Amino acid sequence: MASLLTPVKGKLFIDSTRKSTHALDGAYASLLRGHSLDFDDLRAYEYGDQIRDIDWKATARLGSPVVRRSLATRMHTVLFVVDTGLSMAALAHDERPKKELAILTVGVLGLLALRHGDDFCLVSGDSSGVRRREIGRSEAALEHTLRQIDRAVDDASVPSDRDALLSYVARTISRRMIVVVLTDEAPVGAETERLLRRLRVQHDVLWITLRDAEPVLDAVPRRTASARRAGRSGRASEVEAPPAAPQRARRDVASHWAIPEFLQGDAELAAELHAADAAAAAHTEALLRRLEITNVALADQDGAVGELLAMLDARSHVRHG
Repeated sequence: MASLLTPVKGKLFIDSTRKSTHALDGAYASLLRGHSLDFDDLRAYEYGDQIRDIDWKATARLGSPVVRRSLATRMHTVLFVVDTGLSMAALAHDERPKKELAILTVGVLGLLALRHGDDFCLVSGDSSGVRRREIGRSEAALEHTLRQIDRAVDDASVPSDRDALLSYVARTISRRMIVVVLTDEAPVGAETERLLRRLRVQHDVLWITLRDAEPVLDAVPRRTASARRAGRSGRASEVEAPPAAPQRARRDVASHWAIPEFLQGDAELAAELHAADAAAAAHTEALLRRLEITNVALADQDGAVGELLAMLDARSHVRHG
């Protein structure tokens, strides 16, 4: 099997001789705090915070409890929480497999973690169960992690269960980690919100949404001359299109229900679906913002690396600005 990490390295080029080009240098300082003597900032007290962390002078001055946060001085662990159910077997917004975008995302952040001297582990699964992979500290371990995600999605036969993954982390992982959740555009309900509120007390949470392909296209790809000839001769029934062009056929990966082909090209219907998706995304983003959870939505592999680095850079500026 060809290496899954090699193409990731090809997309992630960082000059190793200049530490300032390491995007996580600043971001990691704000991701996880320990109990060192290096003061970082103050924030409002939340349920689950240690009493010893309360800054009593600032509390008296402000009139409400606040806790003192310090920069961590120990190694961090990045926990990738990856949905590997049937929803991950669908297409991403760029019409390429969503699984490939997930592998690229984990590969990029995993490489950056290793460059920073940190380690990582994986929690993945679907409605049939949750699986946890041991902590890795090498590129070989990261390669095996990417292959595990690849195989799990290929073998997926049951629906996704994002809340089961979050619940597993909340129940079984007590040591503070950087929790990176990779999920799709499924609506965020009350149970997900409850679990996120619990997780962010114990961990530092990042939320990465992998955008789905459009179910209905506002324009139908034109058939090529070879496709028209094949259709007339009966040698083929599918529409041929360039590799980067959207596929006309749309089928739900869980129910296998096929969207009627006559709906493709209905611009009004496509606009309605797009508006509904945008409203759901805005709801999710507003919730994550209230919970102070850094998030980004990735639509395609070509722009994924830049979006991830921009997310971490923006997070660093928000925390220290």
